[in-house]
Amino acid sequence: MVMIVDEGSNPFEMGVATELFGLRRPELDRPWYDFALCSAAPAVRMHHGFFTLTGAGDLSAADGADTLIVPNRPDPLTPPAPAVLDAVRRAADRGARLVSFCTGAFTLAAAGVLDGRRATTHWRWADELAAAHPGVRLEPDVLFVDDGDVLTAAGSAAALDLGLHLIRRDHGAETANAVARRLVFAAHRDGGQRQFVERPVPAVPDTSLAPVLDWARRRLHRPLAVADLAARAAVSPATLHRRFQAETGTTPLAWLTAERVALACRLIERGETRMDAVARAAGLGTAANLRAQLVRRTGLTPSAYRARFGPAPAAVRSRRPRGNSPSPTDVAV
Repeated sequence: MVMIVDEGSNPFEMGVATELFGLRRPELDRPWYDFALCSAAPAVRMHHGFFTLTGAGDLSAADGADTLIVPNRPDPLTPPAPAVLDAVRRAADRGARLVSFCTGAFTLAAAGVLDGRRATTHWRWADELAAAHPGVRLEPDVLFVDDGDVLTAAGSAAALDLGLHLIRRDHGAETANAVARRLVFAAHRDGGQRQFVERPVPAVPDTSLAPVLDWARRRLHRPLAVADLAARAAVSPATLHRRFQAETGTTPLAWLTAERVALACRLIERGETRMDAVARAAGLGTAANLRAQLVRRTGLTPSAYRARFGPAPAAVRSRRPRGNSPSPTDVAV
Protein backbone atom coordinates (compact mmCIF):
# COMPACT_ATOMS: atom_id res chain seq x y z
CA MET A 1 0.00 0.00 0.00
CA VAL A 2 1.37 3.38 -1.03
CA MET A 3 0.17 6.93 -0.38
CA ILE A 4 1.12 9.80 -2.67
CA VAL A 5 1.81 13.10 -0.87
CA ASP A 6 1.60 16.18 -3.08
CA GLU A 7 2.30 19.88 -2.66
CA GLY A 8 -0.15 21.34 -0.14
CA SER A 9 -1.54 17.99 1.04
CA ASN A 10 -3.31 17.95 4.39
CA PRO A 11 -1.11 16.24 7.02
CA PHE A 12 -4.17 14.87 8.85
CA GLU A 13 -5.03 12.43 6.06
CA MET A 14 -1.38 11.38 5.85
CA GLY A 15 -1.39 10.78 9.59
CA VAL A 16 -4.57 8.70 9.37
CA ALA A 17 -3.09 6.48 6.67
CA THR A 18 0.17 6.10 8.59
CA GLU A 19 -1.65 5.26 11.82
CA LEU A 20 -4.00 2.72 10.25
CA PHE A 21 -1.75 1.01 7.74
CA GLY A 22 1.84 1.88 8.61
CA LEU A 23 2.09 1.05 12.31
CA ARG A 24 3.00 -2.49 13.31
CA ARG A 25 0.27 -4.27 15.27
CA PRO A 26 1.86 -7.28 16.98
CA GLU A 27 -1.20 -7.77 19.19
CA LEU A 28 -3.18 -8.86 16.11
CA ASP A 29 -0.74 -11.69 15.31
CA ARG A 30 -1.21 -11.42 11.54
CA PRO A 31 0.72 -9.96 8.61
CA TRP A 32 0.00 -6.27 8.23
CA TYR A 33 0.24 -3.78 5.39
CA ASP A 34 3.52 -2.89 3.72
CA PHE A 35 2.93 0.86 3.74
CA ALA A 36 5.02 3.61 2.18
CA LEU A 37 4.82 7.29 1.27
CA CYS A 38 5.94 8.70 -2.04
CA SER A 39 5.92 12.06 -3.80
CA ALA A 40 6.78 13.71 -7.09
CA ALA A 41 9.45 15.88 -5.46
CA PRO A 42 12.20 15.20 -2.88
CA ALA A 43 10.69 17.78 -0.52
CA VAL A 44 6.95 18.42 -0.22
CA ARG A 45 5.58 21.54 1.43
CA MET A 46 2.53 20.46 3.40
CA HIS A 47 -0.72 22.41 3.77
CA HIS A 48 -0.17 26.10 4.66
CA GLY A 49 3.54 25.41 4.97
CA PHE A 50 3.26 23.92 8.45
CA PHE A 51 6.23 21.71 7.65
CA THR A 52 8.11 20.19 4.73
CA LEU A 53 8.10 16.45 4.25
CA THR A 54 11.34 14.80 3.14
CA GLY A 55 12.47 11.21 2.94
CA ALA A 56 9.46 9.84 1.03
CA GLY A 57 10.12 7.64 -1.97
CA ASP A 58 9.68 8.82 -5.53
CA LEU A 59 6.63 8.04 -7.64
CA SER A 60 8.10 4.76 -8.84
CA ALA A 61 6.87 3.33 -5.52
CA ALA A 62 3.30 3.88 -6.70
CA ASP A 63 3.87 1.61 -9.68
CA GLY A 64 4.17 -1.45 -7.46
CA ALA A 65 1.29 -0.70 -5.08
CA ASP A 66 -1.74 -2.98 -4.94
CA THR A 67 -3.55 -0.12 -3.13
CA LEU A 68 -2.78 3.49 -3.98
CA ILE A 69 -4.01 6.39 -1.81
CA VAL A 70 -4.07 9.56 -3.88
CA PRO A 71 -3.35 13.05 -2.51
CA ASN A 72 -6.04 15.46 -1.41
CA ARG A 73 -6.08 18.95 -2.83
CA PRO A 74 -5.87 22.18 -0.76
CA ASP A 75 -7.58 23.91 -3.69
CA PRO A 76 -9.58 21.15 -5.39
CA LEU A 77 -10.00 23.18 -8.59
CA THR A 78 -6.21 23.45 -9.09
CA PRO A 79 -5.08 20.50 -11.26
CA PRO A 80 -2.75 18.01 -9.58
CA ALA A 81 0.79 17.61 -10.86
CA PRO A 82 0.85 15.80 -14.22
CA ALA A 83 3.29 13.21 -12.85
CA VAL A 84 0.83 12.39 -10.06
CA LEU A 85 -2.05 11.99 -12.53
CA ASP A 86 0.09 9.71 -14.69
CA ALA A 87 0.90 7.54 -11.66
CA VAL A 88 -2.80 7.29 -10.79
CA ARG A 89 -3.71 6.34 -14.37
CA ARG A 90 -1.02 3.65 -14.47
CA ALA A 91 -2.34 2.22 -11.21
CA ALA A 92 -5.89 2.17 -12.60
CA ASP A 93 -4.73 0.50 -15.82
CA ARG A 94 -3.10 -2.36 -13.95
CA GLY A 95 -6.13 -2.87 -11.67
CA ALA A 96 -4.80 -1.46 -8.41
CA ARG A 97 -7.25 -0.43 -5.71
CA LEU A 98 -7.54 3.37 -5.62
CA VAL A 99 -8.43 5.33 -2.48
CA SER A 100 -9.05 9.01 -1.84
CA PHE A 101 -9.65 10.99 1.32
CA CYS A 102 -11.62 14.26 1.37
CA THR A 103 -10.81 16.33 -1.74
CA GLY A 104 -8.64 13.51 -3.08
CA ALA A 105 -11.71 12.61 -5.17
CA PHE A 106 -10.75 15.56 -7.39
CA THR A 107 -7.40 13.86 -8.05
CA LEU A 108 -9.14 10.65 -9.09
CA ALA A 109 -11.61 12.57 -11.23
CA ALA A 110 -8.84 14.57 -12.91
CA ALA A 111 -7.11 11.29 -13.75
CA GLY A 112 -10.32 10.13 -15.44
CA VAL A 113 -10.93 7.10 -13.23
CA LEU A 114 -14.22 8.28 -11.70
CA ASP A 115 -16.25 8.61 -14.88
CA GLY A 116 -19.44 6.58 -14.47
CA ARG A 117 -18.46 5.53 -10.95
CA ARG A 118 -19.91 6.22 -7.52
CA ALA A 119 -17.88 8.58 -5.35
CA THR A 120 -18.08 11.15 -2.60
CA THR A 121 -16.08 14.12 -1.36
CA HIS A 122 -16.29 16.79 1.32
CA TRP A 123 -19.75 18.40 1.38
CA ARG A 124 -18.21 21.83 0.93
CA TRP A 125 -16.82 20.82 -2.47
CA ALA A 126 -19.56 18.49 -3.68
CA ASP A 127 -21.15 21.00 -6.06
CA GLU A 128 -17.76 21.89 -7.54
CA LEU A 129 -16.93 18.22 -8.14
CA ALA A 130 -20.29 17.64 -9.82
CA ALA A 131 -19.84 20.71 -12.02
CA ALA A 132 -16.24 20.00 -12.99
CA HIS A 133 -16.73 16.26 -13.52
CA PRO A 134 -20.36 15.56 -14.47
CA GLY A 135 -19.55 11.95 -15.30
CA VAL A 136 -19.04 11.14 -11.61
CA ARG A 137 -22.01 9.52 -9.87
CA LEU A 138 -21.70 11.72 -6.81
CA GLU A 139 -23.13 10.64 -3.43
CA PRO A 140 -22.66 13.75 -1.30
CA ASP A 141 -24.43 12.60 1.87
CA VAL A 142 -22.33 9.62 2.93
CA LEU A 143 -19.14 9.23 4.91
CA PHE A 144 -17.54 7.11 2.21
CA VAL A 145 -18.33 5.15 -0.92
CA ASP A 146 -17.04 1.67 -1.70
CA ASP A 147 -17.27 1.16 -5.45
CA GLY A 148 -15.20 -2.01 -5.54
CA ASP A 149 -11.68 -1.06 -6.61
CA VAL A 150 -12.25 2.69 -6.17
CA LEU A 151 -13.08 4.00 -2.69
CA THR A 152 -13.62 7.62 -1.68
CA ALA A 153 -14.09 9.26 1.71
CA ALA A 154 -15.84 12.54 2.53
CA GLY A 155 -14.22 14.98 4.98
CA SER A 156 -10.89 14.49 6.70
CA ALA A 157 -12.26 12.56 9.68
CA ALA A 158 -14.11 10.24 7.29
CA ALA A 159 -10.65 8.98 6.29
CA LEU A 160 -10.77 7.03 9.55
CA ASP A 161 -14.13 5.52 8.63
CA LEU A 162 -12.93 4.48 5.20
CA GLY A 163 -9.61 3.24 6.56
CA LEU A 164 -11.37 0.98 9.06
CA HIS A 165 -13.66 -0.21 6.26
CA LEU A 166 -10.61 -1.18 4.21
CA ILE A 167 -9.21 -3.12 7.17
CA ARG A 168 -12.62 -4.79 7.57
CA ARG A 169 -12.57 -5.79 3.91
CA ASP A 170 -9.01 -7.09 4.05
CA HIS A 171 -8.86 -8.66 7.51
CA GLY A 172 -12.44 -9.05 8.76
CA ALA A 173 -14.70 -7.28 11.21
CA GLU A 174 -12.99 -8.46 14.40
CA THR A 175 -9.61 -7.08 13.32
CA ALA A 176 -11.16 -3.76 12.28
CA ASN A 177 -12.94 -3.54 15.63
CA ALA A 178 -9.66 -4.21 17.44
CA VAL A 179 -7.94 -1.40 15.53
CA ALA A 180 -10.89 0.93 16.24
CA ARG A 181 -10.56 0.20 19.96
CA ARG A 182 -6.86 1.06 19.81
CA LEU A 183 -7.78 4.34 18.15
CA VAL A 184 -10.58 4.99 20.67
CA PHE A 185 -12.79 5.55 17.63
CA ALA A 186 -16.18 4.17 16.66
CA ALA A 187 -15.91 1.10 14.43
CA HIS A 188 -18.96 2.36 12.49
CA ARG A 189 -20.52 5.77 12.09
CA ASP A 190 -23.83 6.46 10.40
CA GLY A 191 -23.22 8.05 7.02
CA GLY A 192 -26.80 9.16 6.40
CA GLN A 193 -27.41 6.81 3.45
CA ARG A 194 -27.12 3.06 3.04
CA GLN A 195 -23.57 1.84 2.45
CA PHE A 196 -21.89 -1.52 2.03
CA VAL A 197 -21.30 -1.70 5.78
CA GLU A 198 -23.67 -2.23 8.66
CA ARG A 199 -25.46 0.93 9.77
CA PRO A 200 -25.05 1.66 13.47
CA VAL A 201 -27.58 3.38 15.66
CA PRO A 202 -26.77 7.04 16.44
CA ALA A 203 -24.74 7.45 19.61
CA VAL A 204 -26.69 8.13 22.79
CA PRO A 205 -25.62 11.55 24.11
CA ASP A 206 -27.53 11.08 27.37
CA THR A 207 -26.89 7.92 29.38
CA SER A 208 -30.44 7.71 30.75
CA LEU A 209 -31.51 5.18 28.12
CA ALA A 210 -28.21 3.30 28.01
CA PRO A 211 -29.19 0.58 30.53
CA VAL A 212 -32.40 -0.12 28.62
CA LEU A 213 -30.53 -0.33 25.31
CA ASP A 214 -27.94 -2.70 26.77
CA TRP A 215 -30.72 -4.85 28.24
CA ALA A 216 -32.46 -5.04 24.86
CA ARG A 217 -29.25 -5.85 22.97
CA ARG A 218 -28.79 -8.94 25.13
CA ARG A 219 -32.30 -10.11 24.21
CA LEU A 220 -32.49 -9.43 20.49
CA HIS A 221 -33.16 -13.12 19.81
CA ARG A 222 -36.34 -12.95 21.91
CA PRO A 223 -39.67 -11.29 21.06
CA LEU A 224 -39.35 -7.66 22.08
CA ALA A 225 -41.94 -4.94 21.68
CA VAL A 226 -41.95 -1.24 22.42
CA ALA A 227 -44.06 -2.01 25.48
CA ASP A 228 -41.28 -4.25 26.80
CA LEU A 229 -38.73 -1.46 26.47
CA ALA A 230 -41.12 1.00 28.12
CA ALA A 231 -41.72 -1.39 31.02
CA ARG A 232 -37.98 -1.86 31.46
CA ALA A 233 -37.49 1.91 31.51
CA ALA A 234 -40.47 2.29 33.88
CA VAL A 235 -42.15 4.82 31.60
CA SER A 236 -45.18 4.84 29.34
CA PRO A 237 -44.75 3.92 25.63
CA ALA A 238 -45.48 7.54 24.69
CA THR A 239 -42.76 8.81 27.03
CA LEU A 240 -40.34 6.19 25.69
CA HIS A 241 -40.99 7.40 22.14
CA ARG A 242 -40.22 10.98 23.14
CA ARG A 243 -37.01 10.01 24.91
CA PHE A 244 -35.87 7.83 22.01
CA GLN A 245 -36.40 10.66 19.57
CA ALA A 246 -34.57 13.09 21.82
CA GLU A 247 -31.64 10.83 22.69
CA THR A 248 -31.11 8.66 19.60
CA GLY A 249 -32.92 10.51 16.84
CA THR A 250 -35.02 7.47 15.95
CA THR A 251 -38.01 5.47 17.20
CA PRO A 252 -37.84 2.43 19.50
CA LEU A 253 -39.06 0.10 16.76
CA ALA A 254 -36.57 1.45 14.21
CA TRP A 255 -33.80 1.09 16.80
CA LEU A 256 -34.74 -2.53 17.50
CA THR A 257 -34.80 -3.39 13.81
CA ALA A 258 -31.45 -1.70 13.18
CA GLU A 259 -29.86 -3.55 16.10
CA ARG A 260 -31.23 -6.88 14.85
CA VAL A 261 -29.90 -6.28 11.37
CA ALA A 262 -26.51 -5.32 12.82
CA LEU A 263 -26.47 -8.56 14.84
CA ALA A 264 -27.42 -10.55 11.75
CA CYS A 265 -24.55 -8.95 9.87
CA ARG A 266 -22.09 -9.90 12.59
CA LEU A 267 -23.34 -13.49 12.59
CA ILE A 268 -22.86 -13.68 8.83
CA GLU A 269 -19.39 -12.12 9.16
CA ARG A 270 -18.50 -14.77 11.74
CA GLY A 271 -19.37 -17.55 9.29
CA GLU A 272 -23.00 -18.58 9.81
CA THR A 273 -24.36 -19.65 6.40
CA ARG A 274 -27.89 -20.72 7.42
CA MET A 275 -29.98 -17.63 6.91
CA ASP A 276 -32.97 -19.05 8.77
CA ALA A 277 -30.73 -19.59 11.81
CA VAL A 278 -29.33 -16.06 11.51
CA ALA A 279 -32.86 -14.67 11.29
CA ARG A 280 -33.95 -16.52 14.43
CA ALA A 281 -30.85 -15.57 16.42
CA ALA A 282 -31.22 -11.91 15.47
CA GLY A 283 -34.94 -11.81 16.22
CA LEU A 284 -35.92 -11.20 12.60
CA GLY A 285 -38.07 -14.30 12.43
CA THR A 286 -37.66 -15.61 8.90
CA ALA A 287 -35.01 -15.67 6.21
CA ALA A 288 -37.36 -13.69 3.98
CA ASN A 289 -37.62 -10.88 6.53
CA LEU A 290 -33.84 -10.98 7.07
CA ARG A 291 -33.33 -10.56 3.34
CA ALA A 292 -35.78 -7.66 3.11
CA GLN A 293 -34.28 -5.81 6.07
CA LEU A 294 -30.67 -6.39 4.97
CA VAL A 295 -31.34 -5.16 1.43
CA ARG A 296 -33.16 -2.12 2.80
CA ARG A 297 -30.30 -1.11 5.09
CA THR A 298 -27.16 -2.20 3.20
CA GLY A 299 -28.24 -2.63 -0.41
CA LEU A 300 -26.94 -6.21 -0.30
CA THR A 301 -28.72 -9.56 -0.19
CA PRO A 302 -27.59 -11.99 2.54
CA SER A 303 -25.61 -14.04 0.02
CA ALA A 304 -23.94 -10.92 -1.39
CA TYR A 305 -23.17 -9.67 2.12
CA ARG A 306 -21.65 -13.05 3.02
CA ALA A 307 -19.53 -13.06 -0.13
CA ARG A 308 -18.27 -9.56 0.63
CA PHE A 309 -17.75 -9.66 4.39
CA GLY A 310 -17.86 -13.33 5.45
CA PRO A 311 -14.82 -15.48 6.18
CA ALA A 312 -13.15 -17.70 3.63
CA PRO A 313 -15.04 -20.94 2.82
CA ALA A 314 -12.63 -23.12 4.79
CA ALA A 315 -13.11 -20.94 7.85
CA VAL A 316 -16.88 -21.20 7.48
CA ARG A 317 -16.77 -25.01 7.43
CA SER A 318 -14.74 -25.12 10.62
CA ARG A 319 -16.60 -22.38 12.46
CA ARG A 320 -19.41 -24.38 14.05
CA PRO A 321 -20.88 -27.91 13.95
CA ARG A 322 -23.92 -28.02 11.72
CA GLY A 323 -26.23 -29.02 14.54
CA ASN A 324 -25.68 -25.84 16.53
CA SER A 325 -27.52 -22.55 16.14
CA PRO A 326 -25.92 -19.14 16.61
CA SER A 327 -26.92 -16.91 19.46
CA PRO A 328 -26.19 -13.30 20.38
CA THR A 329 -23.42 -14.55 22.68
CA ASP A 330 -21.51 -15.88 19.65
CA VAL A 331 -20.51 -12.34 18.71
CA ALA A 332 -19.65 -9.12 20.44
CA VAL A 333 -22.94 -7.28 20.83
